[in-house]
Amino acid sequence: MTISTRRPGATTLSMPETAYGAWSPDLKLLLGEEAAGPLGALVETASGELLSVRPRQVNHQPATATGPPSTVVQYAAQVRWAGGRVASETLVMATGGRIPRRAAVLDDDGVRVGIWRWPFDPELPGLASAVDANTVSALLADLGMGGGTVRLTVRAYRPGRRAVIEVSGTHGRVFLKVVRPHRVAALHAQHRLLARHLPVPHSYGYSTEGVLVLQALSGMSLRSALTGAAVPLPGAAALQGLLDLLPAELIDSPRSGDHLGRAAHYADVIAGCLPDERPRLDDLIERYSRLEVKDRPLVAVHGDFYEGQILVQRGRLSGLLDVDTAGAGHRIDEWATMLAHVSVLGLLHPKARRIKKYGADLLADLETGYASAELRPRISAAVLGLATGPFRVLLTRWPEQTRRRIALAEQWLGGVTEKACRATASAPSRRKDSLTVLS
Repeated sequence: MTISTRRPGATTLSMPETAYGAWSPDLKLLLGEEAAGPLGALVETASGELLSVRPRQVNHQPATATGPPSTVVQYAAQVRWAGGRVASETLVMATGGRIPRRAAVLDDDGVRVGIWRWPFDPELPGLASAVDANTVSALLADLGMGGGTVRLTVRAYRPGRRAVIEVSGTHGRVFLKVVRPHRVAALHAQHRLLARHLPVPHSYGYSTEGVLVLQALSGMSLRSALTGAAVPLPGAAALQGLLDLLPAELIDSPRSGDHLGRAAHYADVIAGCLPDERPRLDDLIERYSRLEVKDRPLVAVHGDFYEGQILVQRGRLSGLLDVDTAGAGHRIDEWATMLAHVSVLGLLHPKARRIKKYGADLLADLETGYASAELRPRISAAVLGLATGPFRVLLTRWPEQTRRRIALAEQWLGGVTEKACRATASAPSRRKDSLTVLS
């Protein structure tokens, strides 16, 4: 399907001119005033009128040696439908390799764009069914979980990738994870395998459209525990025990990437939105390249182990979520991910003192087993990965927030030198104030 472009006077989010002028053409189109044209045309094909629109989330991948840049932008829109009803809608535009095969497309100023509106995601054919209460009730009945009235709450949506829907009703509570259809059977098997070994949501079944029905676990996220009222928190030993429950079968799975290996990509993504930071980023990458990285055996890993994926209840670990990334990797990279997230969380949070204390305690315990010259550069690279976040979710003052995270990555790398990296057998540091100083 091809649609023509129009340019209504819709509202868009203003962007800093210093960054905007050096952006790639696809970013300029999707985040500039011109975006209102194709979005308005899309709404018109469904007999609506676009009243206002603002970008809400951006996933930008820079150009590579093998292809042009690609970008996906999710928008919050106000639309007047036939009959005069005004509703909040989610619209999406994509460029480059992120354009789904079945998306409506247009060419605007030399940029080819794919467009769709929620919940009709061309890559997630099960999404429309997953947000229809009657269809969900019938799906649960087919799985032997009862049907009846259900209430649906959207918990996450990554255009073209996945969505998570919370379902509450007479059967209790479950979660629907919507993925691309070719991935759902393997993800179902992954959940079934892991749920036999550790507190991972059990999969009750799935539809061939890509809808997986998952058990709802009890407890609050470790992030909520860190940032809310004072409750007991799991230490490094408890978290290590949870990771140790991951089954050895995962070692035969595809290898999970490491942050040092992805650091150059992180830098390219950041430079795509903040071009003036390129020299600073290049310096970090050059310093990473001089590190002598110790070879470690592959073990079973979660692949994205941080406080938002861990559930706690009454001081005990009660769940581990989002196991899509579980596979083979290095345990040290799991800890780098965890400490990077905790240190970023502690940058500006009102509970920063408590967060930093928890991170410093974890670091001190971990550095009895890992040399700081091994662990801290990995934390630095993981923080650099998190520096892509402020622009992705368009935080207020995202350039400032991004630069704060780049500075934190620099602090984690600190005085680590090639000489220090070779001294992996030296006595590890037990400085309890490391996170307090660095964040």
